[in-house]
Amino acid sequence: MNNLQYNANRDPEVYRRCANENFRIQVLLDGTGQANCKIADVTGKVVAEKTVSLPGTFTHEISFPTPGIRVVTLSVDASGEKFSQDLRLDVMEHAWIG
Repeated sequence: MNNLQYNANRDPEVYRRCANENFRIQVLLDGTGQANCKIADVTGKVVAEKTVSLPGTFTHEISFPTPGIRVVTLSVDASGEKFSQDLRLDVMEHAWIG
């Protein structure tokens, strides 16, 4: 997997949105064959799942109706390899003023 857009060292504003604003999760995948990509919430419920032809891109937009901290898990399974990463998404009640 090349170029996972999530970067814990990036400016935290990238992972903050107001309620009902979309977060975009994108994974650029290299290789040949097929990759199964999915996003699951903390209960294990699959929020999004897609099979991507390689090389290819998995993209999903997600929003939350109420403020709070959400954790979703991105999983990619391709060519016998598995990758999983937890993504922390901060949902604010309203935009910062100033």
